[in-house]
Amino acid sequence: MAYFRKLTSRLAELQALLNRDDNWMVLISADPDAIAGAFAFQRLISKRVHSVTIARINEVTRPDNLAMLRYLRIPVVKWVPSLAPGFQRFAIIDSQPHHSPAFDDVDFSVIIDHHPRPATPAAAPFQEIRPDMGATSTLMTEFLYNAGLRPGRRLATALQYGIRTDTNTFGRNSTEVDIRAYHYLTRFADTSLLTRIMRSEYLPEWLPYFSRAFAKLRPCATGSYTWLGMAENADVLVVVADFFLRVHGLRWVVVCGRCRDTLVAVFRGGMGSTDVGHIASLTFEGMGSGGGHRALARAECAVKDAAASISGESEERMNFDAFCFRRIKWAASRHRKARTAETAASAPQQNA
Repeated sequence: MAYFRKLTSRLAELQALLNRDDNWMVLISADPDAIAGAFAFQRLISKRVHSVTIARINEVTRPDNLAMLRYLRIPVVKWVPSLAPGFQRFAIIDSQPHHSPAFDDVDFSVIIDHHPRPATPAAAPFQEIRPDMGATSTLMTEFLYNAGLRPGRRLATALQYGIRTDTNTFGRNSTEVDIRAYHYLTRFADTSLLTRIMRSEYLPEWLPYFSRAFAKLRPCATGSYTWLGMAENADVLVVVADFFLRVHGLRWVVVCGRCRDTLVAVFRGGMGSTDVGHIASLTFEGMGSGGGHRALARAECAVKDAAASISGESEERMNFDAFCFRRIKWAASRHRKARTAETAASAPQQNA
């Protein structure tokens, strides 16, 4: 059996877009998998184009992400639309245009991602979207391998960390290909650097959030819900939600909070037939956004839109904890009914 898929024709399609006079901009919503995937894409095309710049649409605040950028010396700039005129081609890695308004009005030539496609896919000359894979870093490892490019020490370490984080060390949405890619990268990566990055997960000032999360944890449909209140950023919700994955007996969990003018819900778990990505997509339906994988998802809604959805309620008086809880419970109920209907519809076919 071949180590990876053969991507000869796909590589040829990608290379047909490359021109030595072009400057490329790679846009990401920065997390370890996105950073590593963009770093690999830069390596993949850099010899065939004039320049490749990686830009993030979000602030990098998680200590492990900051450690990854610092220890692996990965150059990433802050994206602002005024940069656009300096680039002829744009790529988006580990995301898709519908994931954020920051991607609006960008004409992407390349989309490489492992998240599910939307109902109305974006248009781009080259797209490699593989929801069956646990990490975009795995996809990029395949491309490097097919291109005959050996990843350097820093790149291999970045890709390993990207695979580890998005698969929760192969405990979530991982496949044999993810494991194979990680094993392949081991021969090139720096174990000591990887360990240093992995030990940089938490900040001391985040500890009170964990205490608050434990105190507020309560059942919500078949899962569990907690409210953190005002949070300095969404990364705090993510690390708390990831922690709850390790708690025995929790089928799925959602950690909610208010980050400035946005309500954020981070979902983790998805045991059995539960698809938290579907629940997330329903949570703020008609007033916000949401989606993700069966075991990893997120939903967001502007505070003003949440308040506007309840007639006569002001932002100052509104109980956002209760609002989020009701929305998630309602979304989970709709999800359960949809799954029951799907099962009933497939039963006659199975018995035929």
